[in-house]
Amino acid sequence: MSNSIHEEARQILDTLAFTPFDQCYPLSRDFDTIPAAVGLYAFRHRIEGLLYIGKAKNLRDRLRGGHKAFLWGWLDRYDPDEVRIAFVTLNQWQRPGLLYELETLILQATNPPYNVKIPR
Repeated sequence: MSNSIHEEARQILDTLAFTPFDQCYPLSRDFDTIPAAVGLYAFRHRIEGLLYIGKAKNLRDRLRGGHKAFLWGWLDRYDPDEVRIAFVTLNQWQRPGLLYELETLILQATNPPYNVKIPR
């Protein structure tokens, strides 16, 4: 992977991790405020930080279809008002595989508790 991919991954991670919590998307039943766009997203807890990082071709549809992070957050007894979603949109016409490469780099750098381990 090129240095430009690593730099882009770092910038995306910074956005996912450091966007002010009140500017992240709150959880809801219909997710109408969530973009129907390609990108990388993170479930974040107000205090615990990053819980899960993933990629989606349509984030709104991804969340409406259910997500394991909801169940795990419930099992960990997190208050839903303390969990939000950060999202970075990407140009879907960039080269194929870019979304996967960026997600892999970010997961290797962060190892969020709700993601399965990815070999380094």
